[in-house]
Amino acid sequence: MIRTDLDEVSAIAEQERLRSLVEPTGDLPTDLRLVAGVDVSYAKDADLVAGAVVVLDRSTLEVVDSAIAMRKVDFPYLPGLLAFREIPALLDAFDKLETTPELLVCDGYGLAHPRRFGLACHLGVVTGIAAFGVAKTAFIGTGEAPGLARGDTSDLLDGEEVIGRVLRTQHGVKPVFVSVGHKIDLARATSMTLELTPSYRLPQTTRLADQMSRRALAAGSSL
Repeated sequence: MIRTDLDEVSAIAEQERLRSLVEPTGDLPTDLRLVAGVDVSYAKDADLVAGAVVVLDRSTLEVVDSAIAMRKVDFPYLPGLLAFREIPALLDAFDKLETTPELLVCDGYGLAHPRRFGLACHLGVVTGIAAFGVAKTAFIGTGEAPGLARGDTSDLLDGEEVIGRVLRTQHGVKPVFVSVGHKIDLARATSMTLELTPSYRLPQTTRLADQMSRRALAAGSSL
């Protein structure tokens, strides 16, 4: 359950409260199989969103389950508080799944957030599932460009604090920004990102969830 009837001050206070529940490390099972990607697409008028969850088999990256949910947005756009706009639709989609994913990959941020509580942290805490974020751009922080080879990394820093990792997923393409969400450490989040990007810059989980949410909006159906 996530409250969307909060003003900005109250929403920030809720983030601060939930942040204490984040577990920034964790041991994923060695036989982990079900990895889910989540993404949200907005209608042009911005008052309707489609939340998609796509569950893949880790070994084959084939889809084993998926769900979509559409709902009205009832929380304003406020930087750093996007989870309050997006998580309700994602939770609706989770309720429709027939499987329970063991790991969530979010198109966004975890600890690489001004209050160290981005979408991946928030979603991980409310679902209890290990989660991390893979973002296309950095919200906060600075870091040197990694080498050009696939797998090259550099630290994403906020001052002297490491808040994420800049990762090159394909040779010569722009890097992505990986950050811990819940119940996983940064090294494992980085290695899982590489597993999920065999051919493209972004994880296959993210690509498929994005495509699914966009198709749902185009069809104008709750599916």
